Amino acid sequence: MAIPDIYREGIASGWKVIDGARLGTAQTFEADVAIVGSGAGGGVAAEILSLAGLKVLLIEEGALRSSDSFKDMDELRAFKELYQEAGARATSDGAIAVLQGRSVGGSTTVNWTSSFRTPAPTLQHWAEQHEVIGHGVEDMKPWFEKMEQRLHVMPWQARNANNSVLERGCAKLGWEAHAIPRNVKGCWNSGYCGFGCPVNAKQSMLVSTIPVALQHGATLLHRVRVRRLEHADGRVGSAVGEALREDGLTPSGVTLTIKARHYIAAGGAINTPALLLRSAAPDPHERLGKRTLIHPVVLSLAQMPERIDPFYGAPQSIASDHFQWKDGATGPMGYKLEVPPIFPGIGAGVLNQYGKALQQEAAALPHTNAVLALLRDGFVEQSPGGRVRLADDGSPVLDYDLSDYVWDGVRRAYLSMAELQFAAGASSVRAAHLDASHQTRWDAARRQITELPLKKFRATLFTAHLMGGCGMSQNARRGVVDSRGRHHQLANLSVMDGSVFPTSIGANPQLSIFALTAQNASLLAKELAG
Repeated sequence: MAIPDIYREGIASGWKVIDGARLGTAQTFEADVAIVGSGAGGGVAAEILSLAGLKVLLIEEGALRSSDSFKDMDELRAFKELYQEAGARATSDGAIAVLQGRSVGGSTTVNWTSSFRTPAPTLQHWAEQHEVIGHGVEDMKPWFEKMEQRLHVMPWQARNANNSVLERGCAKLGWEAHAIPRNVKGCWNSGYCGFGCPVNAKQSMLVSTIPVALQHGATLLHRVRVRRLEHADGRVGSAVGEALREDGLTPSGVTLTIKARHYIAAGGAINTPALLLRSAAPDPHERLGKRTLIHPVVLSLAQMPERIDPFYGAPQSIASDHFQWKDGATGPMGYKLEVPPIFPGIGAGVLNQYGKALQQEAAALPHTNAVLALLRDGFVEQSPGGRVRLADDGSPVLDYDLSDYVWDGVRRAYLSMAELQFAAGASSVRAAHLDASHQTRWDAARRQITELPLKKFRATLFTAHLMGGCGMSQNARRGVVDSRGRHHQLANLSVMDGSVFPTSIGANPQLSIFALTAQNASLLAKELAG
């Protein structure tokens, strides 16, 4: 069945889409609202503000890639075209891999579609410990409902073999497990979500909110990097950007000036703090870039007697919160259990082997199950997250250390995942750690895990969830923005992305960003549209 390319048809009908790589001279753009970043925050804000009748300019550093680009379902192409630093972004020391989108639609174009509401304990913690108002469970309920309906978020009932391992192990052990809601419509269940959906089933910003914004007069400017916001007397006066060449990386020398009544930073929890740092945004209490949270992720690998094919089917359909809030928000670190898909390219990294050992494990991939643990950081002093700072060229750098508190969570997560996989019938289990080996019995795996040296570069660590760095609080001494996302010192600047979260949320964050942005962008639309 032929799948029409939304953007090819839309541009032909008159959508205002400008490729920075095709600009030959300096340009000035004017709008009511300029939005920097087109992911979960920027995409939702663009739709709401455009529907309110405001002139919106949506600016994206990455390129516009759409369904015609995704039909090859090629892993190498996807990392090169759709991810920050071609999928090689990492913390400053290289110890934690960071998977983050870089194209129109941001990470919503490449994520695995898991859509959870912000857990109630997280919202309560923000109110009690970070002076956040207006975002309690009842406050957020209508906004979650709105965005779930808008993006077709529903629990996914089909199980592939990979997710069935998690479901079966939880059932055997009596642990909580639940179906994962996904933002899909007409999903073909191919499993290639991370490479861009070739059939437009994933309701990413690329195929949902941004097209509606374009239909209502918004302008999309892509392959343009915003270098700084120029400000004086408590207001942003303009944004200065540079057009990028076809490679999407190299500046072409063409300068762009953007003038707007209001500016929204929505580049995500690494790029937004970096933009404000480059802009020398007022930061009297030195909060900017601090408390950047990542949900550190660790893995356990299992060989199963049945065929798993972890590269096929909906990537995530079952999760367990059994260990998430077991000790409350401020006890020992909690974690959420899920499974990841494993494709050959990314698998070569998470299998942490080389030479013949890697060849053997790659050959066994059809029978390999992986379980991951999302560790919930930012709720106690021993887990303050990391810090975004600038390299000499102005690009962002993320420093992130792991305390004994976090390593304790890692060890307990390894134990939980191994126990679960054996309960589900695994023939052998190995923690994704350089000093671990496959064990064929749970008691042997438990002994090995309790003795593993927990250090960076020994344990495989990665994240796809970036939060914090521009944390919200009504108290200007504690936050970069207030609870509405408005900058405390710059009156016409808002932040609408995951960087405003005061802590990590303890779940995949996209629906939290959708709902919080919908709430705050709707308030802004009323203000600006009168």
